[in-house]
Amino acid sequence: MSRLCEGRIAIVTGAGRGIGREHALSLAYHGAKVVVNDLGGNTDGTGADLSPAGQVVEEIKAMGGEAVANGDSVSSWEGAQRLVNTAIETFGDLHVVVNNAGILRDRVLVNMTEEEWDAVINVHLKGTFAPSRWAAAYWREQSKAGKPVSGRIINTTSVSGIYGNPGQTNYGAAKAGIAAFSNIAALELARYGVTVNAVGPVALTRMTEGLGPAPETDEEREARSPRWIAPIVTWLASEESAGVTGRVFEASGQTLAVAEGWVRGPRHEPIDDPTKLGPVVAELLAAARPNSGMNGEPGGWPQVQKKG
Repeated sequence: MSRLCEGRIAIVTGAGRGIGREHALSLAYHGAKVVVNDLGGNTDGTGADLSPAGQVVEEIKAMGGEAVANGDSVSSWEGAQRLVNTAIETFGDLHVVVNNAGILRDRVLVNMTEEEWDAVINVHLKGTFAPSRWAAAYWREQSKAGKPVSGRIINTTSVSGIYGNPGQTNYGAAKAGIAAFSNIAALELARYGVTVNAVGPVALTRMTEGLGPAPETDEEREARSPRWIAPIVTWLASEESAGVTGRVFEASGQTLAVAEGWVRGPRHEPIDDPTKLGPVVAELLAAARPNSGMNGEPGGWPQVQKKG
């Protein structure tokens, strides 16, 4: 079997467990040298323990690969810079950043605290921005110096963000922001030889095990294994994916799909009298597709269903 990422140097954040661990192991299996970043905290972001990252490093070394652990916080400006510098100083270059770190503080809007909102936005959104920014600055310098660049940023969005899930306004807003960030960053960084994409995983992990009914059969558990997310991330990290940028993929043990973003739907001539808008809006909505549900299908749960 060919090794897609031979000689490439990758950072994976939140790589001590779950989906991030699968990314790190897959990238290493395909020849990448990996910086395994993880604070080792709880699912709500509290606590810290570098041992999960260290264990993944040992797994990679046991398969004959090269890896180093890093415990910097991705939501720290200085920490993100140190993370990028770790790859460059340890392995001599950087080609791939997989922004995967995340936490949950689920609560319905009327009960959510400011701290719960800020914590999730900080880890997910700033924790995607900061490593991406430092990596992009490095690649821009390389490009301006006339060196060939084959950079990859692969972000982690969610169906909770691109479709919407009750009880997750903070998480969903962050994940929707990451999808938009990926699209815009892809436009900005193309000139430097960098692609930016996002993946929305559906998997059973330590973070998601309390969301929804638990799988009851081996088949259901296998369909929700985090191992199904790593193949598309590994491919996007490779040289082979050079022509793909600004896209959002969904990945699970049941599907691999491309999510199609906001598009302009039914339209009408502009109206400057608000008293005349009622029937016009009704006409537009009658012709428009309903918002997609968590299954990615228009009108699916939990979107409001039309009464027959």
